[in-house]
Amino acid sequence: MRLLKDGERHRVRFVLNGEPVEGLAEPRMLLTDFIRHEIGATGTHVGCEHGICGACTIRLDGRAVRACLMLAVQAEGKRIETVEGLAAPNAPLSTLQLAFHRNFALQCGYCTPGFLMTLTDFLERNPEPSEAEIRAALSGNLCRCTGYAEIVDAALEAAREMRAQRTPK
Repeated sequence: MRLLKDGERHRVRFVLNGEPVEGLAEPRMLLTDFIRHEIGATGTHVGCEHGICGACTIRLDGRAVRACLMLAVQAEGKRIETVEGLAAPNAPLSTLQLAFHRNFALQCGYCTPGFLMTLTDFLERNPEPSEAEIRAALSGNLCRCTGYAEIVDAALEAAREMRAQRTPK
């Protein structure tokens, strides 16, 4: 293994929302910064940079993780999903995004990508959640605007709709 000199950068390649991407990252660059500044996918927000607020939640190989707690070089060869991947460009919003819209589950929107990614992951794993289970799943995401009731209502609505979409007619 060769040691890098000061300022030398690693080539980092991964699949982002189904598309291969690559860029250069300094050894200690956070994945949030790499996704936003090197790749240009700015939907993933940077809040606390300590893994507490949840604004930077993404899915890494199918699991919700905090991108601010990872180095960009740790994403090499992985599959990453961000909020931009929930709906294709010029396509309808996802069931969860539409439920957020209908239930007024966002105010300023800064925390919304993290909530959407957390709930997307959670609802895939638990298609019939209770309100208490949703609240527990969201306990790692902070919002300063909505008071959470609308977010929980949107998650419950989306779960019902997603179950109905899976049920053969």
